[in-house]
Amino acid sequence: MNASDQQVPFRRTVVSYVQRGERMTSGQQRAWDQYWPDFGAEVTALPEGPLDTTSWFGRQAPVVLEIGSGMGETTAQLAAAAPEVNYLAIEVYKPGLAQLMLRAEKLELTNLRLLRGDAIVLLRDHVEPGSLSEVRIYFPDPWPKKRHHKRRLVQDASVELITSRLAPGGVLHMATDWENYAEQMLEVCQAQPLLRNRYAAEPGGWAPRPDWRPVTKFENRAHDEGRVIHDLIFERI
Repeated sequence: MNASDQQVPFRRTVVSYVQRGERMTSGQQRAWDQYWPDFGAEVTALPEGPLDTTSWFGRQAPVVLEIGSGMGETTAQLAAAAPEVNYLAIEVYKPGLAQLMLRAEKLELTNLRLLRGDAIVLLRDHVEPGSLSEVRIYFPDPWPKKRHHKRRLVQDASVELITSRLAPGGVLHMATDWENYAEQMLEVCQAQPLLRNRYAAEPGGWAPRPDWRPVTKFENRAHDEGRVIHDLIFERI
């Protein structure tokens, strides 16, 4: 199946992220200059059509996409723990991507590639339907004010798009420390007919926290502030 076989009518009008400053440390700048040309790409500069992950990684392997890798604390560890997968991370924050490359350098990762830009554009224009083994969305911007909820990444249309890009049996794994957003994620995914909650029998439908998902400083701060972490794991039927 190619991208033209299944078109998802999703056109982003409100972005889910905030553009932040791009000043980098000397180490981050070095990593950017040294590694970005080979291991990173701007979404806006990608050739038309599906991203050729086999050529980019130099091998054919299951592809995992993490949306919003932040400063890469979790991403680097997850990629290191799964050398058998081709790990894609997309982020808009340039210093965060540079920091992730520093972490990848330290861990000597060869299975990680980075993209900078809008994940929806990437999924819509450059990812073939049924080509991803997993999509991970960890602690996306919660946009806590009700008038800003339309900016949240996890919406009906975006989840429909993500689902279309997952292979049968592929996984959508989300985590958030905002109760209201967790409930929205659950509602949106339950309404998607091609997704099945792997933990529907658990209280509330929440997944147990996976031991393999690293605990970050951000997550520890959420605990300190009394916010409960919710994981959701849905599978493409």
